[in-house]
Amino acid sequence: QVQLVESGGGLVQAGGTLRLSCTASPNILGINTMGWHRQNPGKPRELVAVISAAGTTWYEDSVKGRFTISTDNADNTVYLQMNNLKPEDTAVYYCKITTSTGGYWGQGTQVTVSS
Repeated sequence: QVQLVESGGGLVQAGGTLRLSCTASPNILGINTMGWHRQNPGKPRELVAVISAAGTTWYEDSVKGRFTISTDNADNTVYLQMNNLKPEDTAVYYCKITTSTGGYWGQGTQVTVSS
């Protein structure tokens, strides 16, 4: 059974940085996209950034220029480098990996940005 293990969340002051990582085990074949979503209580989960197998990236407007998504395909790992963090970035961050037959979610990691 595939598991996505996330790490890198935590508490940081506004303007600080965090790097999230998400590794699939065992390796997933035929990946279409690897991405990060975030969610706050009572709100829908929103897509933050995604990268395709071809390397095309997309970012939600509020994180453009501050967040960078990257992958290490050999290790089935996706990263989210988050710079200049703002209090409104506070959320539980989830990674998601999709294939032609479905998708897999990580367990979530809390990111808290204090003002």
